[in-house]
Amino acid sequence: MMKKQYAFASMMTVATVGLAACGGSADNDSNKKEQFSVAMVADKGGIDDKSFNQSAWEGLQAYGKENQLKQNEGYSYLQSKSQQDYQPNLSRLARGGEDLVFGIGNTFNEDIETVAKQFKDTQFAIVDNVVPGKNVTSITFKENEGAYLAGIVAAMQTKTDHIGFVGGMKMDVIERFRAGFEAGAKSVNPKIKVDVQYAEDFAAPEKGQAIAAGMYGKGADIIFPAAGGTGNGVFTEAKNRKKNGEDVSVIGVDRDQKEEGMPEDVTLTSVIKRVDRAVQDTANAAKDGKLTGGKTIRYGLKEQGVDLVESDKLSKETLKKVEQAKKAVVEGKTVVPEQ
Repeated sequence: MMKKQYAFASMMTVATVGLAACGGSADNDSNKKEQFSVAMVADKGGIDDKSFNQSAWEGLQAYGKENQLKQNEGYSYLQSKSQQDYQPNLSRLARGGEDLVFGIGNTFNEDIETVAKQFKDTQFAIVDNVVPGKNVTSITFKENEGAYLAGIVAAMQTKTDHIGFVGGMKMDVIERFRAGFEAGAKSVNPKIKVDVQYAEDFAAPEKGQAIAAGMYGKGADIIFPAAGGTGNGVFTEAKNRKKNGEDVSVIGVDRDQKEEGMPEDVTLTSVIKRVDRAVQDTANAAKDGKLTGGKTIRYGLKEQGVDLVESDKLSKETLKKVEQAKKAVVEGKTVVPEQ
């Protein structure tokens, strides 16, 4: 069966999040900790974006709880207001004596690479991109495999044979989501219409809502956003339309987004990336001296790094189709495109 949102898959992964000048981290610049200390930088979406950043922070909180630590006394975060905050925030944490610093998100690549060269005794980890460096661990996911299942769901459940995809920006990680979603949908119905649009922003829910309004207005009844906080606007539009009697749905991303679809209950299912568990496991590995930098780790369906949330909204026929497809991917019989 598909993993429920609370079923964690154990894996050695590292997450990266952009740190901001204003955030929840203690100021460590003048006070190095004796205990092992981990911190992450959140991008401008923030740790309450109900998506990628939030999942990473939940993983770091779980690490703290597991090791009987208090926030700012063993684990912390910094919040970024813009991408220009990434490098100074990463530097601040490294200079302050953090043993492991996460950058969550693919846009941290250049800043992680620069700062890692300056602080060679500090371990760094980035999620959703690959950065060279002996003290950098790169964690990527096979988002296309999870999105493939979402595409199957959308094609099986649509009543209009018209669905949509909203991307944050056109970049490798988002293209993996799009390619997998389209491939899954067309494996069910080669003639299905798939609208694709990019918001060019991961923290602009108003843009997500405007794009969703256009897609729903043209006949799409299911939309899959892979756009961070921008995707929250897709939920807003779906809920507004549901109130007016329209039968529309959203497929969540990164974490179980059922709550974001309430009370109108518009969340059909969600493609989950175990960013939370990746952060937690990577932090523990670093603490135990088992984290080796200079490597890239990829997690897909086989590694239980991505999955689809079980939902009672899916028909038995859809569930059967999804399980068959998942088995084929895990066994290598189906190779899901990445672009």
